[in-house]
Amino acid sequence: MPKICGRHSTKTLIATLLAAACLSAPAFSQTNDIQLPALGDATSGIVSPQQERELGESWARAFRAQVPTSHDPLMVDYLEKLVAKLAGYSELPDKRIELLLVKNPTMNAFAVPGGVMGIHTGLFTTANTENQLASVLAHELGHLSQRHFARGVEARQNASIPTTAAMLASLVLMATAGGDAGMAAMMATQAASLDNQLRFSRQNEQEADRVGMETMVAAGLDPYAVPEMFESMLRSTRYSRRPPEFLLTHPVTESRIADSMNRATRFPKKSYESSLSFHLMRARVFLMQAESPQAAVKRFSSEIDGDSLNKEASRYGLVLAYSKSGQPDRAHEALAPLLVQAPNKLEYQLALADIYTAEARYEEAIAVQQQLLKTEPTNHPVNMAYADTLMKAGFYLQSEQVLDRHSRRRSADPYVWYQLAEVHGLAGNILGVHEARAEYFILNGIYDAAMVQLRNGLKLAEGNYHTTAILQERVRDVRAMQEKAMR
Repeated sequence: MPKICGRHSTKTLIATLLAAACLSAPAFSQTNDIQLPALGDATSGIVSPQQERELGESWARAFRAQVPTSHDPLMVDYLEKLVAKLAGYSELPDKRIELLLVKNPTMNAFAVPGGVMGIHTGLFTTANTENQLASVLAHELGHLSQRHFARGVEARQNASIPTTAAMLASLVLMATAGGDAGMAAMMATQAASLDNQLRFSRQNEQEADRVGMETMVAAGLDPYAVPEMFESMLRSTRYSRRPPEFLLTHPVTESRIADSMNRATRFPKKSYESSLSFHLMRARVFLMQAESPQAAVKRFSSEIDGDSLNKEASRYGLVLAYSKSGQPDRAHEALAPLLVQAPNKLEYQLALADIYTAEARYEEAIAVQQQLLKTEPTNHPVNMAYADTLMKAGFYLQSEQVLDRHSRRRSADPYVWYQLAEVHGLAGNILGVHEARAEYFILNGIYDAAMVQLRNGLKLAEGNYHTTAILQERVRDVRAMQEKAMR
């Protein structure tokens, strides 16, 4: 999904981060380049869960403003369900997790106080099974459930909080400029840290390993996937001049792998059913990372004829690659065996509808999507696909209705608001365009642009008391967000 405004330069961001590492005040100074929230007050002792929640929401908005994120509805839905499954068995008192799917081929994941979890798309290509992917997610949930940030603040009452802020901000660099720049920023901040802080960090990692594995077992997943994933990470360092992004913030040693294997051996080793959905999402990532749709066609064709972790997923990837390269006939041909094998598989049905839409066979596409909605009326990927087809078919009012309902279910999803703004414009609902764009900008931490949209909306809403009151309240909300970001 394209951003509605430009990005700031990486060099400026690096300079901002390195300067922040040297500050002694308890927050970032205001700059024109990036506004990350202050991450607590060292004099307050401990950060409350509510403060963490507010902090996480602010940080997520600032992160989105700087980093390309993927809003692929199928991938987002898959990850949300997997994380929700793990969170349900974790020690987190508040199970709400806000996901940031970072469009980046590097292997990385991170957790931010307040229930924010970032996942790089490259994590799918490093993991070979859903259990291995889940082991990383469970580890990050372990950091959140043990409230390592709040405990860190408590443990270093006299330390400079910008140290923590800059370390979190370095994740922005890892997702944009790459690991070398991100590591440089982290090295600069760690240079000012005390030895006992670093020891506390190592203890956090050990605790997150232990708690994460317990969560895996409770959720019915494979504990042996934890050492497997660690070993996969270490192997990847042999073929690259620098380690995966994840290892820069979560160092893996031979002893750590041995510890995780010792913990896993306390549980009986058994076989676990392979997750087809994981492999289908993995295929979507490979398509996303391909140089071109034609290159993806070659890749998936080669996998079908040769070695593949999952032949069905390779065929599914071929279907998507043919469709993306403008070859609907070949896409239909490649999809046919999958529909015979699993006619009710959601991913296959949506792929069929997408091909029909590309062929301008809108009635057939809509029929497929409406049938899916009968079974799952609130399903995120189905609603987004249905609204998109209605919009392309020229049924703007119907598309508006679908997205308007969906925006109430997913009010924190920027992609929903972006699409709603688009269809409002096509339908001639200019007030709706301003309202939806404002929400999109708010969720991406672009407060000045949000304020412009709200003021334009207020002009159009003149005389409508109810709408004016709602927009005025939103203006106050944005002002409060701006003030927090500037502290």
